[in-house]
Parts: sequence; C-alpha cells; structure tokens
Amino acid sequence: MAITLAEANKLALDAMLQGVIETIIKDDPLLETLPFVPIVGNSLLYNRENAAASAAFFDVGDAWTESTPTFTQVSTALKILGGDADVDNFLARTRANVQDLEAAVIQLKAKAVADKLRDTLVNGDTAVDAKSFDGLDKLIGAGAQQITMGVNGATLTLAKLDELIDTVLGGKPDLVLMSKRSRRTLNSLFRASGAGVLPTDRTEFGNFVELFNGIPVVVSDYISDAKTVGSSADCSTIYAFQMGEGAFAGLSSRDTIIEVERVGSLETKDATRTRVKAYVSCALFSTKKAAKLIGVRP
Repeated sequence: MAITLAEANKLALDAMLQGVIETIIKDDPLLETLPFVPIVGNSLLYNRENAAASAAFFDVGDAWTESTPTFTQVSTALKILGGDADVDNFLARTRANVQDLEAAVIQLKAKAVADKLRDTLVNGDTAVDAKSFDGLDKLIGAGAQQITMGVNGATLTLAKLDELIDTVLGGKPDLVLMSKRSRRTLNSLFRASGAGVLPTDRTEFGNFVELFNGIPVVVSDYISDAKTVGSSADCSTIYAFQMGEGAFAGLSSRDTIIEVERVGSLETKDATRTRVKAYVSCALFSTKKAAKLIGVRP
C-alpha cells in the first residue's frame, strides 16, 4: 500500500524523525502528496502499461477478436540518498541549549536531502549519475506523451496547457508541475482572459496551492528555464501526471521512508554524528498517466 510522507509523519514515533519529515515536506506540495510504495528487496520488477486493451461490438455468430493491453517489463532499483550531520562537542557543551543546536544542524541536513530528492524526482538520469535513479522527465521520454510548443518553442498558451492535460489518459492529472517562470506566465494568461487570478486551496499542512481546472499547480525550483529546443535555449518544461501505484509514484524500503540514525561519537574529530537517509526511487507504472510539454519560452 502506497503512503505519503505526510502519512509517514503520523507513523513516526521519534520526535526528531517527525521534525525531519516536516522539514522535508514543508512548502512542497509534491513531496507532501506523492505516494511512496514500500517494496521488499532492493528493486522492483513491474510491467509498465503502454497501450490499453480494446473492445468492439459483434453480431450474432461473429468471430470474436482478442485484445490485451501491451506492457514493457521494467526494473527499478532503490538508491541510497542521505547525508551526515555533525555537531561539534565544544559548541554543544558551551551553547545554552544543546537540543536547539543539534536540531538546527539536522534540519539543515534534512533540507539538503529534500532538495536532492526534489531534483532527482524530476531530472534524475542514471546515464549521468549511475548512483541516482531516473526521474519523471526521463521516464516520460520523447514519445507520444511529449508534446511541444513548436519546433523552436513558443510562449505558453492556455490551449496548449489544456492539450497537455488532455494527453494524460485515464482521468485528470493529480498535479501540474512547472517552473516559477512558467507559473508567472500562466497567471498572466489567466488575468488576460478576464478570469482574474488562479483559484487556490490549502494542503493538509496549510500550504496554499493554486489550481488550474481544479488541478493543483505545483512549482519546482529544479525545472530549468534554459533548456534547448530547436534554436531556442531559453525553454522550460511543464509536466502533468497522475499519482499512485498505477501511475507515477515513489518507491521506498519502509513505511516511514526517511530514517534518522544516530551514528555517535567520531574518532577523527570532537563531534557527534547523525545520519539522515532514505532508500528511494520512483516508477511510472503507465506511460499514459503522465505527459510533458517542452519548448515553453518566456
């Protein structure tokens, strides 16, 4: 059963782990809502749906034709993500509040882990870094689920965003993910259409999220506005996808997803170490449940 980081936070019994998870999902609707599927072992072998089965009408006595969905077998391995947070013993002893110092150091490390996870979920490419995992951009690829603003890109239009959403089959996307620049363009388009501003809603953690056609619009700092499409080197990408075990989901080795491990005193320096880590990856279970729009120019 898939579980989100927000739900994992409720299962965490350790106060420090709860603080780390809250730091990771704070102000990030993607990590707050993306479900992670706990798996047994260090990898998941699954069938990725490529095309759905078909059906037809028949007359009495007709020969029936068989139609089954097509799949591609994919193996996705869990990867080790994390970092160490060292607290100097002298500073810990001379500071008025030891817990404040330790919490601050671990919080900064948790933020670094979260930033790396956000980046890899979108841009991960094992051809570039074999120690990481393939992210959403590479999983969607350059096939039928990739649409473009044009040979050399073009400025975003509401019609093109509608086309992106319609390219996701089997229901509406759960999220539309874009850069801050693209969101500014979307807001300008929405105001110019006479509709005012994009409506907003609150997430479970009280964060505001904008909505387009009822779909949350989430901003990522890790979507580049300097991609090359044709002769244009100022392009961005917008993603739309469903989330869950039949669509796009994270993978983890345990229900709490994030682990906080006290390593203890160090031999080579006068400090105490805490390790923040996660065994994670992601999977796209159906190519039809995600799409991307490339060549989005300012």
